[in-house]
Amino acid sequence: MNQKLANEAEKSGLEPYIEELETNGLTILPPEITGVTSEFVDRSVNALLTKFTALTGCPISLQEGPLKALEWPGGGRAQFVAGEGAPDPTQALIQQLLQIDRCFRDLAVNPKVDFLIDHLMGAQTRGQGAARRLSSANSFIKWRGDFGYGPDLGLHPDQGANPLPWGDTALTANVTWALTDYTQRDGALAYVPGSHKRNSWPTPGAADEAIAAEAKRGSAIVFHGATWHGAFHKQTPGLRLCAVSYYRHISVLPQENLRVTMADQPWHDCDNPELMRELIGFDDSFPYSKQGFPLPRVAS
Repeated sequence: MNQKLANEAEKSGLEPYIEELETNGLTILPPEITGVTSEFVDRSVNALLTKFTALTGCPISLQEGPLKALEWPGGGRAQFVAGEGAPDPTQALIQQLLQIDRCFRDLAVNPKVDFLIDHLMGAQTRGQGAARRLSSANSFIKWRGDFGYGPDLGLHPDQGANPLPWGDTALTANVTWALTDYTQRDGALAYVPGSHKRNSWPTPGAADEAIAAEAKRGSAIVFHGATWHGAFHKQTPGLRLCAVSYYRHISVLPQENLRVTMADQPWHDCDNPELMRELIGFDDSFPYSKQGFPLPRVAS
């Protein structure tokens, strides 16, 4: 870390979190650091439960989970693989959160989180602008059940689509906002500390090294795109809720085409419209859709 960033990290109280991020590949910012209030979390939770019911037709509660039986196309295993003969999924993925409610846009531009992501991805190779951009914003809604990701916990690196070898610079980075308490029994995220330094996919037996990213409601779980992670199955009643702001290096393809999907949405309705514009990439040179460089004309 350069001296300027080090001074800013110390001033903002993020120094220990940056050190943990560099050492373990994951750190957890409590709500007293991010500034996220209990009322803000309540609004986020209500927005997600309302959207789940609108998309599925199934009422759902934080205390009990889905209140009706659910049917999955193809058993749902196309997205949540748990092995042959596994029970139906007890998890759903809601996508395009930035369109659902302002609270998710505010999470994406949280200044403390943005500092960590900026640290992980650095500046663009050409020019001095920051390299981090948004890739997507999604939510995993998880309820009690034996369904899981199998004995390997579904461990994977998020930047696995990028060819090896990777370097120290994060090509993607994940910020999982815990909207309920995260414990191992509650189906917390699982990760292998220090795995981001191995610059590879998980090796056999990696699940034996995995620990739970336990965090209180309102915390931000921040991790490097090369960190091996998955999840434990949920053994307790009610829901495990999160909102994931997923970031990418400017050189990496986004998951959601935000420049298109957010163009006519209220992207500027957030705590930092200028940062949101940059994170979406509205002013990026690539990918272009029309002639951007000036051409000469025949002299008159």
